[in-house]
Amino acid sequence: VQLQAFGGGLVQAGGSLRLSCAAAGRAWGTWRVGWFRRAPGKEREFVSTINWSGGSSNYADSVKGRFTISRDNAKNTAYLQMNSLNSEDTAVYYCAAGISRLGISQYDYDYWGQGTLVTVSS
Repeated sequence: VQLQAFGGGLVQAGGSLRLSCAAAGRAWGTWRVGWFRRAPGKEREFVSTINWSGGSSNYADSVKGRFTISRDNAKNTAYLQMNSLNSEDTAVYYCAAGISRLGISQYDYDYWGQGTLVTVSS
């Protein structure tokens, strides 16, 4: 599975962005998808994950209520809708795919996209 994350950019605090993760490869519909991010000077951290069907999702406390993860298996694409952005959301965002039942750890994922930069200006 090859993943490509895109949709990042510069946004003002309080604004919104939607990230997309496009996949190429077989059996996309069987993979769990996760979003992670790495802020400047920090370790990569979990943001959100969604199971293969889209029926189950999980979020980091820091984004709960502001971010929404979704997927469209017919389009081989997953999304991360980000609302009410603040400066702490500034990071490179990565999408990943794997078969783990949990998907909170980066070690649950086998495939990674190249990352897309989100910069939130205050």
